[in-house]
Amino acid sequence: MDKVSSGAAEAVADIPDGASLAVGGFGLSGVPEVLIRALHEQGATDLEVVSNNCGVDGRGLGILLAVGRITRVTGSYVGENKEFARQYLSGELEVELVPQGTLAERLRAGGAGIPAFYTPAGVGTQVANGGLPWRYAADGSVAVASPPKETRDFHGRPHVLEHGLTTDFAFVRAWRGDRHGNLVFRRAAANFNPLAAMAGRITVAEVEELVEPGELRPDEIHLPGVFVQRVVRLTPAQAADKHIEHLLTSAPSTRGTVRA
Repeated sequence: MDKVSSGAAEAVADIPDGASLAVGGFGLSGVPEVLIRALHEQGATDLEVVSNNCGVDGRGLGILLAVGRITRVTGSYVGENKEFARQYLSGELEVELVPQGTLAERLRAGGAGIPAFYTPAGVGTQVANGGLPWRYAADGSVAVASPPKETRDFHGRPHVLEHGLTTDFAFVRAWRGDRHGNLVFRRAAANFNPLAAMAGRITVAEVEELVEPGELRPDEIHLPGVFVQRVVRLTPAQAADKHIEHLLTSAPSTRGTVRA
């Protein structure tokens, strides 16, 4: 039952070329940076990634993207990564854009053993009708487009059929975890992490604080250990290494100040 690996390098050592990988995080919040860097050093390529976004230039999944290790992305957001946009528009990267809520439910469904579900999100758009550019050709034309999806009316409202997602591996980051793989996520870092963990056949969790079995109360566990196969304990420096996408500061306002 002890799922703790000796380190990130050991935990990712068997990930092969061409593997599919679900990755938690939203922007740079809750991103499993240590595992991503370990995979970068390990060298696996031709990866198919499922993640809300693909990091930013130089951080998160952006470091794998920059060296051409990712061939396909299923996600919701491109805007903070210039290299992502460049590779997509130049035909180097295949991208399946999915409504954010639909992506979350596809991951959850896959992890729960639900093969498909109907949702109203995307009805009447290219999400349902097909034609979204998945891959561009070098001349800017569409080389691969999304196919049309099955639709069906429920209570007089049309819905589109979406398929659950499962992947070979998953990377997530948790605030606390025990040796059995039970995880607790903190605040906004919960985001896609529990869902990505559910979708992976082999899920690797990096934890900021490792505790012994029994120290986590059952009612505080966000993800049970049945979904986690490997645990990596972060060093204090690794746990503290957290970045944000934009830092905005301004001078203190004097509006409303009472002057004598």
